[in-house]
Amino acid sequence: MRILFQGDSITDCGRRTGGGCGYETEGVGPGYPGLLKSRILRDHPDRDDIEFVNRAISGNRIVDLYARWKADALNLAPDILSILVGVNDSWHEEHGNGVEPERAERIYRELLAWTKEKLPAVRLVLLEPFTLPFGAGANLAAEVRIRGAFTRRLAEEFGATFIPLQSLFDEACRSSKPEHWSPDGVHLLPAGHQLVADAWLAAVRI
Repeated sequence: MRILFQGDSITDCGRRTGGGCGYETEGVGPGYPGLLKSRILRDHPDRDDIEFVNRAISGNRIVDLYARWKADALNLAPDILSILVGVNDSWHEEHGNGVEPERAERIYRELLAWTKEKLPAVRLVLLEPFTLPFGAGANLAAEVRIRGAFTRRLAEEFGATFIPLQSLFDEACRSSKPEHWSPDGVHLLPAGHQLVADAWLAAVRI
């Protein structure tokens, strides 16, 4: 079984700069994909058929994923494909290079249709893009919620597992300060990555 993680910096999380002491260089990184790998392998010591691949790239928008999708997703033929993308489509508009929600939804739908055409048996996991209520996250919140809404629609359309991260972090920020989970309202600190990993494991059966 191959589990592939795709997305932007939240999923990338320095995956190409680690390695050593039992961790692979060019591995899954220390973020939620790495936490998932650790937990799944701990819970299934009898399984030697589970492979974890992270091909997320910091800064990516949905158009960037689409441009490299054949090489970094379809050709890898994953059994489970986990995608978290969307915040950069809004954030990059600060430099005039964002992707407006309507266009992003069309491209995301085309990407998923292409995936199901080439990999009809793949299990799709779509994570809702999210922000936290401070820093850059506060400025992006309204539009990122629009992106979260169409991600939910796409999950329903393509029979994917949907993980509602915005409500998860909304609740988390009611129980503790937002800075406990994120350094800037967009990226995640270790506790935030653990929240995502726990939600993923609760939604996806291995």
